[in-house]
Amino acid sequence: MQIMEHIKCLIIGGGPAGYTAAIYASRAALDPVLYEGMEPGGQLTTTTMVENYPGFPGGVDANKLMADMRQQAVLLGADIRRGAVTAVDFGVRPFHITVDGTVEIEADAVIIATGATARYLGLPSETKYRGLGVSACATCDGFFYRKKVVAVVGGGDTACEEASYLAGLCRKVYMIVRRDVLRASEAMQERVKNNEKIEILWNCNTQEILGDENGVTGARLLRKDGEVFDIAVDGFFLAIGHHPQSDLFAKWIDTDENGYIITDGVGSRTNVEGVFAAGDVQDPHYRQAINAAASGCRAALDAEKYLKK
Repeated sequence: MQIMEHIKCLIIGGGPAGYTAAIYASRAALDPVLYEGMEPGGQLTTTTMVENYPGFPGGVDANKLMADMRQQAVLLGADIRRGAVTAVDFGVRPFHITVDGTVEIEADAVIIATGATARYLGLPSETKYRGLGVSACATCDGFFYRKKVVAVVGGGDTACEEASYLAGLCRKVYMIVRRDVLRASEAMQERVKNNEKIEILWNCNTQEILGDENGVTGARLLRKDGEVFDIAVDGFFLAIGHHPQSDLFAKWIDTDENGYIITDGVGSRTNVEGVFAAGDVQDPHYRQAINAAASGCRAALDAEKYLKK
């Protein structure tokens, strides 16, 4: 393999963070090149309508929002390419990056915007109804289930937060917990246990998500004692964690115990000078498109300052 080209600013990942970074980097004349990876548009494209992105009072189709962000970056001069970064070497200058296992490039600055993927149960029916009642983001999709019945899978703080949020919108919320205790903090446990809209189903695992051509209609659960029973729900929310797509960079970049890239305060700088991180790959807290876009802006501005040094 040989070095095919030298890039001033390389952006890895094509979601709200990556596309926004490309927009700002283009306006700063950094000639950005963005590789979209295996999921162009990012995790947002697994949902349908986005109701909470500013500027769209009637909501906006998630795929259209991402396509418009991408097109805006292209029109401003970004070079957006299909392909996945498969190896990096941040121990040399310029940085060495391998794409699709065959193409090598070098870059002066790198913005990591690879995102995080929600953990799913691995059920075929879960995949079948994803976007049709199955969701991994209550804040994103809870609006569609006002005054309806939903289920939340999980027993940690995130699950309790999601259930509490949904209880403010929905008629009833089931929490499906595989153990006989919650892993959440005491404060979060009290919040869900004292909410009359939330019913906790202890010692239960989901066998199957039920539905029809219109989407989710229920879930089939297996209790620890062997009892199998169905619950009727309109929405099924996963809250069993996320996996930041940082494994590729772990040799070089500092992460927390869950794999989220550690950045410098409110900025995007990592422990490697010239490497920046934006979006869900460095955000274990918010996981919202608007926040990812904002961090993409910060990463591009930080990269601009670095390169001008």
